[in-house]
Amino acid sequence: MSRSRIYLDHAATSWPKPAAVLAAMDEYARRCGATAGRGLYQSAQQATEVVRGARQKLARLINAESASCISFHSSGTLALNVAIAGLIQPGDHVVTTAAEHNSVLRPLHLLQKKKLIRLTIVPCDVTGTVSAADIGHAIGSHTRLVAVTHASNVTGAVQPIGEIGKLLRDHQALLLCDAAQTLGYVPIDVRELGVDLLAAPGHKGANGPLGTGMLYVHAEHQDRLEPLIQGGTGSHSDSLEMPVEYPDKVESGNLNVPAIAGWSSGLDSLLESSGHPLGPLAEMLYRELRAVVGLQVFGTPGPLPVVSVSISRMSPSDVATILDTEFNIETRSGFHCAALIHRYLNSGDEGTLRISGGHQTREHEIESVCQALRAIVAEVAGTII
Repeated sequence: MSRSRIYLDHAATSWPKPAAVLAAMDEYARRCGATAGRGLYQSAQQATEVVRGARQKLARLINAESASCISFHSSGTLALNVAIAGLIQPGDHVVTTAAEHNSVLRPLHLLQKKKLIRLTIVPCDVTGTVSAADIGHAIGSHTRLVAVTHASNVTGAVQPIGEIGKLLRDHQALLLCDAAQTLGYVPIDVRELGVDLLAAPGHKGANGPLGTGMLYVHAEHQDRLEPLIQGGTGSHSDSLEMPVEYPDKVESGNLNVPAIAGWSSGLDSLLESSGHPLGPLAEMLYRELRAVVGLQVFGTPGPLPVVSVSISRMSPSDVATILDTEFNIETRSGFHCAALIHRYLNSGDEGTLRISGGHQTREHEIESVCQALRAIVAEVAGTII
């Protein structure tokens, strides 16, 4: 009898999706199928209501001022690019960190390479954590944007977003938070944290399918955001100019309403209950991994079960392959689309093996991966001897 699949790559995308999410997508596709904001007939109005309802749920989830502060995008990456390209002007100074995902680092690097901006990258420590004081020291009179991830996708380290928000309270610079790893897993209150813009995908902790993303922009700053993409929005169609209203001006083209319908259903469970707390799972994961002699564990326990490890003299990709083929355990190896953090972790030339849990992860799965790694380490040690 084959062993059941153990999926531990939730930092990439969550799986399995809740049954209600899949049912809502199927229901929309089969019974509605119309575009949102593009017609007055009944099914088109139904599609528009699906989108409106999802905006309202997301606004509640992050305590946004209103649903009109939320725009939809095909991914968290696109949402981040909309924020970065839409706000930054030539000559601006931008502050970010070494813990960022490439979705932030690459667009900023390109702008710096073109000599359009000055960029300061604040280092992180050996756990992947950034100091709010260091960010404060990097901010100057010409700083327009501070972009910081809420949590590292390599070590799970949660950054001091609230402290950074306080530092910027009386400063012209805006705070952009990448909540890819935390939306749906960690409580987020954009008003309490002092976040001006927050971007996230829907397909990780927020229970949505792939092809979903959101960008929150505080009402005071929506006029400053220029559209990244030009096209039809379903509004002001008689004009060659893009709408000036948010979120319309950043939602050119048809929205992925089937996916949004599924995401909306997935948000219901997050709003109706406290969910499945991941802190105890994270503590267990770190504790069990650190008990494996010969395994290097990066980072420290926190609210997210996201851990990077390595085995001396063994490629992370080889470890991931053995876990998959021999134990039916799915993890991720490499640099995890985070170009800079590994030099601070001292994780070597091939990155790390990342183990990441989510809402669906259970303790026996953590026990299984730790037992498998223990067996791999023992095999490697025996081979070396």
